[in-house]
Amino acid sequence: MSGRPRPSLFVREACSAARLVWLVALTVAAMLFSEAAFAHEVRPAYLSIREEAPNELRVLFKTPMQGDARLALKALFSGRIEMMTPVVSHPTGDAMVQTWRIRTLEPLAGQTVLIDGLQNTMTDALVHLVLANGNTWTARLTPGTPSALIPASQSTWGVFTTYVRQGIEHIAFGFDHLLFVAALILIVRDWRRLVKAVTAFTVAHSITLTCATLGWVTLPSRPVEVMIAISIVMVAAEIVRMERGQTSLAITSPWMVAFAFGLLHGFGFAGALVEIGLPQGDIPLALVAFNFGVELGQLAFIGALLTLAHVVRRFAAMPRGAAVASAYAIGIVAAFWCVQRLDAIFL
Repeated sequence: MSGRPRPSLFVREACSAARLVWLVALTVAAMLFSEAAFAHEVRPAYLSIREEAPNELRVLFKTPMQGDARLALKALFSGRIEMMTPVVSHPTGDAMVQTWRIRTLEPLAGQTVLIDGLQNTMTDALVHLVLANGNTWTARLTPGTPSALIPASQSTWGVFTTYVRQGIEHIAFGFDHLLFVAALILIVRDWRRLVKAVTAFTVAHSITLTCATLGWVTLPSRPVEVMIAISIVMVAAEIVRMERGQTSLAITSPWMVAFAFGLLHGFGFAGALVEIGLPQGDIPLALVAFNFGVELGQLAFIGALLTLAHVVRRFAAMPRGAAVASAYAIGIVAAFWCVQRLDAIFL
């Protein structure tokens, strides 16, 4: 009988998770060829309405673009309005920003705002209204519910839940962030060290998310996206090194690497939040809610991965070399993203 200690349940499940991570990585790879169109769809539209004088409103409407094409969306109000200025449009990278001024002939509160065409897309629209009396209203419109009734005011809870949902949706479709977390699970085979690493990643990206969103520290978004892809490749390489019996800082102290790369990923989260827009009267609340939503989504992903690993382990044996194969699959997907994002910068 061998004297070698039996691996803990967590270790065995983490190893089984390798097989699942491999499948996740391959699934993401299969989606890469349609990634541009898909990303175009899931980026939210943003409608800002600000009352600058009694019954006079400044409207800003941001819609996702791909190349020279934008989503065919239009903001409509149920009440009678007059156009005070023509619509001025200008592209900003991957979005089209339109601004104009209107005069309402009926009170805005009680009217219905509709994002016409939203029902034909896979994206959402965030609507933010600021009235002259200081009251604000934020709503999330979806393809299934493309319109909403404008109330006289909105509760703090309404703002909080809206941005929590935005945070959850961002991490759910943030395949690069999820792939980094999956790679982190593969490199950390002890639950205490995993908790420490995930906590470090959370603290780090919360710091840069806040600083970047408030404008204290800014980095250009496209180079940040390239570096995020590179961070995934580097962690995938560390998994292979670990399986070969080698050691490094990422293997011995994964929380330090998770913290360093978490700072980088925070800029990526901030870019999405800036693109969505923040309610000027509730910026701290929206920041906390969005970050909370991101963490909920991240924890749900980790829990689902380990739970599925436990289920799979009961019905199938993990093939030899699954961890290495998973690392190569993750690295290949991340390398593809890196090339694709570099291409977007230089071409």
